[in-house]
Amino acid sequence: QLQPAESGGGLVQPGGSLRLSCEVSGFTLDRGTVGWFHRAPGKEREGVSCISSSGSYTTYADSVKGRFTISRDDAKNTVVLQMISLAPEDTAVYYCAVGLGYSCSLYGGAYDYWGQGTQVTVSS
Repeated sequence: QLQPAESGGGLVQPGGSLRLSCEVSGFTLDRGTVGWFHRAPGKEREGVSCISSSGSYTTYADSVKGRFTISRDDAKNTVVLQMISLAPEDTAVYYCAVGLGYSCSLYGGAYDYWGQGTQVTVSS
């Protein structure tokens, strides 16, 4: 059964870094796209980044460009979101999602399977 599972969240000081991982069971990553989303307290869910089924195309929300990097480890069936220069406004629950299409999208409706989420808190 296809199931994404996030890990790596936690508490970090402003300016710090975190590495989130999304391990997808029951699925090989070249069959679909993987996206990262976040939901900040009191706000709507937003797309953060995604990687295409080929692994060759990625996209980022404007708010994280230059700070977040998405990558894929096919041997581990895992997608990683490396986050640097974190700020308090990055505080949110981060979700990994898998879509069965081939094109990368930051639109949540394009994804079919969702993880439970991992909390990221940026605070001094």
